[in-house]
Amino acid sequence: MNKNFKKDLIALYDLIGIKQKELGSFYGLIENEEYNNEKISRYVDEFLDECELENTKENYLALLSRLINLRDEQFIQTLLKVKNTQEEIEKKRALAYLWTKNFHIKRHEELLKEIEKRELLNKFYRELLWGIHRIGLILSDWQYEWNSYIINNINLKLKEKYGEKVIEFLRENDLFQRDEDGNLTDRSYSVLVEKNGKYEIFAYAQFFGNYVDSITEEFGVLLKKLTVLDEDDTNQKENYLRYLEAVQVAFAEKDTRMLLSRWKEVDRAWMDITSPIQIGHPLEYYEDHYRKAVALEWDVRVSNPQKLEANRAYESILDMYNLLFKNLDEKYIGVKHRTEDNLKRVQLYIGRPALFYASEFNGLFSAQVVPNDEQVSKERGKKIFAFAQNILDTQRAKPFLKIDRVVFGEDFMKKERELIFKKEKIWHKVYEVSTIGHEFGHILWLDYDSEMQMNRSGVFKNIEEFKATTGGLVAFFLNEDEEIKEYVFLELIKRAIGLIAWREVGEVEPYYCEGLIHLQALFDSDVLEFNEKLSLHVENEKYEKLKNWYLKTYKELALHYLKKQDAKEFLDKFIYKKDGDYLPKDRNVEDFVEYYWALYQDIGREIDKTVDKKEWLIGA
Repeated sequence: MNKNFKKDLIALYDLIGIKQKELGSFYGLIENEEYNNEKISRYVDEFLDECELENTKENYLALLSRLINLRDEQFIQTLLKVKNTQEEIEKKRALAYLWTKNFHIKRHEELLKEIEKRELLNKFYRELLWGIHRIGLILSDWQYEWNSYIINNINLKLKEKYGEKVIEFLRENDLFQRDEDGNLTDRSYSVLVEKNGKYEIFAYAQFFGNYVDSITEEFGVLLKKLTVLDEDDTNQKENYLRYLEAVQVAFAEKDTRMLLSRWKEVDRAWMDITSPIQIGHPLEYYEDHYRKAVALEWDVRVSNPQKLEANRAYESILDMYNLLFKNLDEKYIGVKHRTEDNLKRVQLYIGRPALFYASEFNGLFSAQVVPNDEQVSKERGKKIFAFAQNILDTQRAKPFLKIDRVVFGEDFMKKERELIFKKEKIWHKVYEVSTIGHEFGHILWLDYDSEMQMNRSGVFKNIEEFKATTGGLVAFFLNEDEEIKEYVFLELIKRAIGLIAWREVGEVEPYYCEGLIHLQALFDSDVLEFNEKLSLHVENEKYEKLKNWYLKTYKELALHYLKKQDAKEFLDKFIYKKDGDYLPKDRNVEDFVEYYWALYQDIGREIDKTVDKKEWLIGA
């Protein structure tokens, strides 16, 4: 990387950071009477009218959260509170997606024009960014149709007709995607189409042909432009071209048996790109709980030019993994070696999302480990992305909420705010344990076919997120840093309880389930106690008890993975389903979940007026 490119990269990274902080400042409309932004205020007011919602602070907060944090759980609760039907809610959620999409696309265009104006990066990279944007526009329109058809049409019909036996029905009727060798796959790039009372599988390119045709055409235009441009700053031109060609071919594939191999080629080509400017393509599959249809991710991530590392997380995870494997059967040694190879080959990118589209208008990740394809990972390793500074900026921007003071108490919240606003270096250390450790934790205990074998009941993801977080925690417990021990403890408590708010947001069900298992740990260890009101006990004795719970449970979970047992068997130890919702089996924990859920529905959007946030912002 030459000096000019690094200088431009620093300028670009700073520019993205400024825009992120500007985005967070919009919360000033409900927090700060001196703050004035007529453009944003008018944008929110107009959408409030469109949704037939009153102009209250609570409703304003719900819409700002949708716009700034890209999450809609508060918006859903707002609609429920005014007695909208489920049909009305889905319609307005779709409108909120379009409202959010249009807003951020304009901001992306402003960023791209600023890059052009200041001539940041070379012509190759500037053209690449514009091409990614043009493809992103099409994908963002397609996402609206993708969600309407797969989530709100076909999946809804399957659920209504087959209830808890949807997976069984799909398996019996051979409706999961297969690869070119006829093997079942753990994800799909296709949809179900009902014909004469029976379902058939159609590739994205068949069913969403108009969008795919436009996308492949746009890829052709971009490749033609990039081919004639020099790229001598990172020497990645050929890698980008191979990757973009592979994505173009994969999107256009109509033979359902060839889809998996096409997208594997995408992931292989993508692993060769090591530039600080990374592209994110369809990688994850959270929204579709049945056939794991891969979502329409599309984005650009820019790494921090300061070359931040996370060596502590990597070394702790590796040490922990080796230690726990000592007492395990030798027959699992192949999994151990594959995992160690994956860990050693991880490419870590710590930075910020610069441009994002389609499914990502429904929420950005705080970190990500990909590809999910274990065969590709066996050959090439994985990439971990972490967006620490973005998460910190977001936490600082969010309003202080009344529900946090009611549930956690003033002392607890003061501790958390000290960490967020006054102890940035320590915050980053905690993030390394809880978030980067989580991403490394995903890699552990997996064989190439683990997900396929363990997803027999369709709930693999619902234990995988718990496995990932707990891997990071156990690695920390076995190699503690006294400086951050208390903050790791408090962060775990806050996260476990906060995830209850995602109870009715289907695409993040795995995280909600994770939170329920963490809550069981906290109650079993007497850290939490509930009797009409929550009591927190964070003394060292309770912390040690909690550590022992996690060590014991994680060992059991690791063996569960190595034996490739159905994920539901582990989930059933802690959780059951009631009226379609997951709830804790432990009655005391369930009582607390119901208490918090009712409280969240009632006051989850109310600002805490007992504390002045401006005092915390000074010097942050």
